Amino acid sequence: MPPATDGWDLSGLYAGPDDPRLEADIVELGKRYAAFHARFKGHLEGDLGAALRSYEEIQELTGRIFLYLHLAHYANLEDAAIQSRLFAAKVAHDAAHGAHGVFFTLEIAAMPEESFRQLVTHDPVCRRFAPWLDDVRRERPFFLAENVEGALAKRATFGAGSWSEFFHEVEAELRFPWGDRSLTLTEVVHLANHSPDDEERAGAMAVLNAGLEERLTKFSAQVLNMVVGAKAVEDRERGYPHPMASRNRANKVDDAVVEALHTAVVEVAAPLARRYYRLKARILGRDRLRWSDRNAPLPVSAHREIPFGEARELVRDAFAAFSPTMAAILDDLERGRCCDIFPRPGKQSGAFNYSVVLPGGEPVSFVLLNYQGSSRDVLTLAHEVGHAIHGLLAGKAQGALMAHAPMVYAETASIFGEMTTFRFLLERERQRGDDPAFLALLAAKIEDALNSVVRQIGFSQFEREVHARGRRLSAEELSAIWVATTESLYGRDGEVFDYGPIRALWSYIGHFHSPFYVYAYAFGELLTQSLYALQGNLGERFEGMYLDLLRAGGTQDATALLRPFGLDPTDEGFWRAGIEGGLGRWVEEAEAVAARIMP
Repeated sequence: MPPATDGWDLSGLYAGPDDPRLEADIVELGKRYAAFHARFKGHLEGDLGAALRSYEEIQELTGRIFLYLHLAHYANLEDAAIQSRLFAAKVAHDAAHGAHGVFFTLEIAAMPEESFRQLVTHDPVCRRFAPWLDDVRRERPFFLAENVEGALAKRATFGAGSWSEFFHEVEAELRFPWGDRSLTLTEVVHLANHSPDDEERAGAMAVLNAGLEERLTKFSAQVLNMVVGAKAVEDRERGYPHPMASRNRANKVDDAVVEALHTAVVEVAAPLARRYYRLKARILGRDRLRWSDRNAPLPVSAHREIPFGEARELVRDAFAAFSPTMAAILDDLERGRCCDIFPRPGKQSGAFNYSVVLPGGEPVSFVLLNYQGSSRDVLTLAHEVGHAIHGLLAGKAQGALMAHAPMVYAETASIFGEMTTFRFLLERERQRGDDPAFLALLAAKIEDALNSVVRQIGFSQFEREVHARGRRLSAEELSAIWVATTESLYGRDGEVFDYGPIRALWSYIGHFHSPFYVYAYAFGELLTQSLYALQGNLGERFEGMYLDLLRAGGTQDATALLRPFGLDPTDEGFWRAGIEGGLGRWVEEAEAVAARIMP
C-alpha cells in the first residue's frame, strides 16, 4: 500500500524536467523510430518477429518519458516549465511516430491472410503477440492512407486533445468563495456532496454551480464542441457507422452488448435508484431530496473523518483476506512513494492510476488521490489500488504492447478492489450488530454503485445526445441537455429530487473529452457483481481465476475473459442479473435495516 508520506518519488525515472537523461531519451526515441522505419518498412513478412520486439522497446521508452512528464504535470498543473517540457516531448514523439511509425500497423493490417497465418503459426514471437496483431488486423476497414495517418499522428498534440489538457489547467485554477476562504474545485465538490450538514451541502452546491456558470461553462462548451467536431470529421473519413463505434471496438465489445447495458440500466437500475433515494428521503425526514443530498452521509451513524493511515490499513486487510498475492503486491507498493494523496492548489482533481511497462519489461504503477477522509475516499483508494494491481500483473505477464486492458475490463479490476474492501467492512459491521453503522456503510456503497452505473450511463446518454446533434452547441443548450438526461433517469424535478442549481455541473466532467469513456464504469460495476456472485460456488479456485483475468491484460475480449466463469456478457439477462443481484439486493437490505431503526 502507498505509505502515508505524500507525493510521488519520481527520482527513479528522472531527476527533474531538466535532467539530461530525459532530453537524451527524447532524442533517442526519435532515432529509434527512424531506425525502425529504415529496417522494417516493406519487409515485415520476412522479419515481423524482430519488428515486434523492436516496436515494444520503443513503447517501453515512450512509457518512461511520458510517465514522468505526465505525473509531474498532474502534481502541479500550474508549473509552466513542466507544461512546456511535456508539450515539446509530445510534439517530438508525434513527429517521429507520424513520420516513421504509422506504416507498421498499416502493413500488418494489409498483409495477405495466408502469409500472416504462416508467421503466427511458425514464429514464436509472432505467436506471442497474436492477440495484438489480430486487433490491428480487425481495424483494417477503418485505416486511412499512410500519408493521412502520418499527418494525423504529427498533428495530434495540436488537436482536440490539446483542448482537454488546457481544460484541466483552467479547472485547476478555479477558486470558489466560501466564507473567508477560497476553495478549489475538489474541495467545493467534496463539501457539496459529503458534508454532514444539510445546509452546508446545499450552499456549497449553489456556490459550485454559480462559479461554473460564471467561469467555466463557455470555455467547457468550446472544448466539448472541439472534441465532438474533430471526432465527427475523423469518424466520417474512417467510415465508422456511428459515434460510439470506435470506442466499442477499442473496448472489444459488440454494439449490441453496449446497447443491452444501456437498456438494462434505464429499465432496471434507474427505478432502483429512485426507490433507494425515496428511502433516503424518509431517513432524512424529507418528502424529496435536494441534489446535494444524493451522496450525503446518513445521520443514523456518527460521521467521522478517517485518517489516511487507517484507510490504508483497512484496504490492506481487506485485500489480504481475499488474496495473498494481492496482499504481497500491496506490500511491494508500500516500499516506494507511489501515491500522491492529499488535495492542494494546482493539483489534478479526482483520482487515477497510471501504470506502464518500463524498458527492460519492468511494470510500475502510480496513484493520484485527493483524499479527504470520507468512507468514499477509502473506497476510492481501494479502486485505484485495484487498477494498480491490474497494471502490475498484466504488465509482467503481457509486456508493454498487450498490458493495457480496454477500459471496460480495466474498470472491473478497480471496482473489484472496491467490492473487496466494502464486503470486508460490511461483514465487520454485521458482526458488531450495530444496525446504524451497518446501514450507513451499506447506503454509501449503494450510492457508489448508483454513481458507477446510473450516473455514468446518464453521462453516456448526455454524450450520445450531444454527438447526435451534429452541430456546435452553446453552453445553454448543453445545460438543457444535461438537465433532461438527468431527469430521464432520476425522475422529473419535484418527483424524487428538488434539483435546484445543477445546470452547470456537466461543465467540469473531464471524461467527456474522451468520448464514450464513461460507460466503462457501469460495465465494470455490473461485471464485478456477476463475478462476485460466483465466489461462493467456485471456492478456493476463484482467486486464481480472477488473477488470471487480470494477467490477461488486453489479450482477450469480454466473452473470452468471462467464459471460464460460465458468464456471457452477450446475453441481455447478464446485465439485468448483475443489477438485481447487487443493487437490488442491497436496496432491499437497506429497506429492512431502516425499518428496524425507524419503524
